Amino acid sequence: MGAGKTTIGRTVARRLGRPFFDTDHEIESRCGVRITTIFELEGEEGFRRRETRILDELTQRSGIVLATGGGIVLRPENREMLRARGHVIYLDATLPELWRRVRRNRNRPLLQVDNPRARLEALFCERDPLYRDIAHLIMPAHAGTVAQAAANVLALLGLATDPTDPGDPGDPADASDASDASDPGAPSNPGDAPDADGQTAAPDPATHD
Repeated sequence: MGAGKTTIGRTVARRLGRPFFDTDHEIESRCGVRITTIFELEGEEGFRRRETRILDELTQRSGIVLATGGGIVLRPENREMLRARGHVIYLDATLPELWRRVRRNRNRPLLQVDNPRARLEALFCERDPLYRDIAHLIMPAHAGTVAQAAANVLALLGLATDPTDPGDPGDPADASDASDASDPGAPSNPGDAPDADGQTAAPDPATHD
């Protein structure tokens, strides 16, 4: 939630020349409604079922970059799919950084409570260890610009980058993952890398409601 996975993931995908997918965007596109509406009609459990189906489908594709909602790690079957089918990169953000990014966002169902700061902290504490458990690589979420963060991801994967690519404008610390409606923490997935399992998931710690 707010770690910059969608923005960074999209830049990584462009540099690799590979398709980019975001599980939240896929769910919204296929359902034709916002995630907040899915939560209202089906509850969190209904959303999570849809999320698992999308994840199962996308992680069976090779050569893609995938960003996921932060709460995707709550289901054991999702963690197993990510660990076994992708190369998970955890975008490690601090709680104050995440709060600064999401505090004015009204499109995060899990934070629409009386004390959203406390709720975010609870989500972070629940999800952060789960991401650390499945991550193949961990990197700071807000180190430099989007272009620099994408270059860091590719360097960690041992992949060549295009030094002339400026990347998306702005700083990942200020870029907002609009569809991170249901989570604090999510992955991004850069495809078949040397010594990597087909895709790369880059989760940020706690941002999916």
